[in-house]
Amino acid sequence: MKKIALAAALSVAATTAFAGGMAEPVMEPAVVEAGTSSSGGMLVPLLLLVVVAAAVASN
Repeated sequence: MKKIALAAALSVAATTAFAGGMAEPVMEPAVVEAGTSSSGGMLVPLLLLVVVAAAVASN
């Protein structure tokens, strides 16, 4: 009788553990940030142009 009760208890415990079934894992997409361009790339040629213009104007 104890074996039957133990088997029934184990079968109930096993069925509740797998009641939801195996769900496929949901992978979130990777977040990729777009690189922002800074004005530093434009600043150096602009300063160089101002220096050249000032040198030409002083002659």
